[in-house]
Amino acid sequence: MRYYGYNEFLVDMKQLVNVLDFEPDGIVAIARGGMSIAHVLGIALDINEVYLINAISYSDYQKEVLKISNPPSLEGRKDILIVDDIVDSGESMQRVCQILQDMNPDIHFKTASIFYKPEAIFKPDYYIHQTHGWIEFFWEVDVLKD
Repeated sequence: MRYYGYNEFLVDMKQLVNVLDFEPDGIVAIARGGMSIAHVLGIALDINEVYLINAISYSDYQKEVLKISNPPSLEGRKDILIVDDIVDSGESMQRVCQILQDMNPDIHFKTASIFYKPEAIFKPDYYIHQTHGWIEFFWEVDVLKD
């Protein structure tokens, strides 16, 4: 397991902003992992249109059946960045992209994550690190520490 702390996150978010080669007019966070990323990118890119979609496939480190819910209304948007903390199996990102594209055929979507596992079935358009192991993100573990 690898711990991923706030200082590294801050550096990575600045790097992600610098590598984006398009200007999204909205960001969709895959909850819960993508929420911190969407918040920071929304501020850095001056985007107020930050949305949420739920994709739940883990419970206590055990993979379960993927459940997608709460797709946002993206009416009036043209370019959307979908973000998550990690593309692990790739199933969540792939399904979210498929659902959102089917609902919004005229919107151009791109994807980003901090971590990407090369064995995943989906490769994000932008990512900062490749990994093969489990990541403990500060927003998941620090709040539980005494």
